[in-house]
Amino acid sequence: MTLQALKSSIITSSCCVFIIFLSACGGSSDSAFIPEPPVSGPPAPGPAPDPTPPPAQPGSAFESRNSTARFLTQATFGPTPGELDRLTGTSASAWFRSELNKPASLITPEFARYRMMQQADSDDFTAFAGETATFAFWHHAVAGDDQLRQRVAFALSEILVVSNGGGEVLSDIPEAVAWYQDVLRRNALGNYRTLLEAVTYAPAMGYYLTYMGNAKADPATGQMPDENYAREILQLFSIGLLELNRDGSLRLGASGQPIETYDNADITGLAKVFTGLDIDEPDTTQVDETSGASWQLPMRIVPINHSDAEKSFIGTTIPEFTDARSSITQALDAIFAHPNVAPFISRQLIQRLTTSAPSPTYIDRVAVAFEAGSFMLPDGLRVGAGQRGDLTATIAAILFDDEARTAPVESNTTFGKVREPILRFTAWARAFEVSTVTPELTLELWGTGDSNALAQHPYRASSVFNFFRPGYIAPGSESGAAGLTAPELQIVNASSSPGYANFMNRFVRAEISDEEVAELRQVFADEQVNLDPELARRSFVPDYAGELALVADLPALVDRLADKLTYGSMRGDARQQLVNVLSQYSATPGQDDTDLVHLAVVLMLLSPDFLVQR
Repeated sequence: MTLQALKSSIITSSCCVFIIFLSACGGSSDSAFIPEPPVSGPPAPGPAPDPTPPPAQPGSAFESRNSTARFLTQATFGPTPGELDRLTGTSASAWFRSELNKPASLITPEFARYRMMQQADSDDFTAFAGETATFAFWHHAVAGDDQLRQRVAFALSEILVVSNGGGEVLSDIPEAVAWYQDVLRRNALGNYRTLLEAVTYAPAMGYYLTYMGNAKADPATGQMPDENYAREILQLFSIGLLELNRDGSLRLGASGQPIETYDNADITGLAKVFTGLDIDEPDTTQVDETSGASWQLPMRIVPINHSDAEKSFIGTTIPEFTDARSSITQALDAIFAHPNVAPFISRQLIQRLTTSAPSPTYIDRVAVAFEAGSFMLPDGLRVGAGQRGDLTATIAAILFDDEARTAPVESNTTFGKVREPILRFTAWARAFEVSTVTPELTLELWGTGDSNALAQHPYRASSVFNFFRPGYIAPGSESGAAGLTAPELQIVNASSSPGYANFMNRFVRAEISDEEVAELRQVFADEQVNLDPELARRSFVPDYAGELALVADLPALVDRLADKLTYGSMRGDARQQLVNVLSQYSATPGQDDTDLVHLAVVLMLLSPDFLVQR
């Protein structure tokens, strides 16, 4: 298998979409706990960077416009032309350190702004209120300044999964998942052990994995502690099912077989730890009626509900009568000390940022940084607090690794990843510097999880296993035959491909009909929202001025789009094919320059060279 095979598995979408596009065009135009987890990212070493970063060294990540764009694609929600103008030829190390100093853009503070848009009482649930976390996510992803933090937080959200896609309490109380997102943002560049504790006390996680209100065993009734979180914190959030070497390969026992990291007795013992946590509200008998404010505080401890029994798991024993907070701290310390944590988490972060099937040596180098808590940037300065689990050091190791920075060539057949749909959309929006980033005015962004949209909605995975599994190998594919993991392919199918195409077609064209404005007006009336639907006409409008200037020179137009969206990695034959298609289209009577540019952008967004991030 090759990355070519990944491209082959999705290339057919371009063909069917061309027809879709043409028909669409038609020739027209706790309370005792800390109140909030602190931002634990370490400050950059030395003085703050100068406003103008130092020049790049030969071979550095920011040496050329394309290499800068490629780095920012891996580290952010996508490069913008303005960033490329400013950063090309400067120091990527300096950029990375500057990102560490930026304050976190949080979602929870934005609730007041969105609440002010509603005529209804702020305690009344409406669909509009339910989507405020969604609106804030899109706004920060597309227009936020702290792009590295935002991007890493999103990657962590696909490991430490909480979802409000079930239509229950987490949907009705949007502050819950919003505050959880902010827990990830505050700790995204901090320490994984700190993050793991903040996540454990988060009400959204407590509700989602059913240990909120978890009580000790009751022999009289046969009640046993809920085991859900005990299982998932091991399987998904820390050590996985099988023992690993530091490079992510399986450790084998004397029999030559893989070694399990835990068994059911470990889960039973660990489940006793996570008893006695509950929402920080005097009355928890009606969880779905608690106020949103309670979901923006760490869960409190109810001592009478905590198991005072001895708790044994993965080689650790917590003595009986240990209080709840001490039990949780000792348990998290024991889990975090497991040697699996570094390769298990490092591999998944690599997958989310740079490549789906990282080599063992790549995983090993990143795991070394995770263990050391320190990483030397290319300019000779170190980042990280020198404590095991430092995420700043880990992310730097991922992004600056030689395997990630080597320019893509056709002979490198295993490096890269399929862009997940959310990142396709943000890459487009940032590449064309869309004006007026107002997702509240754009109904399509209220819910993008259906297969006729992006088949993915932020913080709305179908299960705790995320939208796709990190070990997913696509059956019946060349990549599968080669044993390469390709997680994102789990949501690429015959429905999601044309769905993505149609979704992007609407945004690329940036045309909203009078009927759509009328629909939005009715939605706002039903939701008692104070917004002018006419403003939707200016929401997410892209800037195609540079493209429109090249319609008379189709090779130049294609080259500009290839550089803007594929960062120089588009193959020559693919470029020529696109030129040929556009030539035929331009010869069709009734088509104007704007239609031609729209088609060119859509086809580039559907091209394997864009869909596979190299």
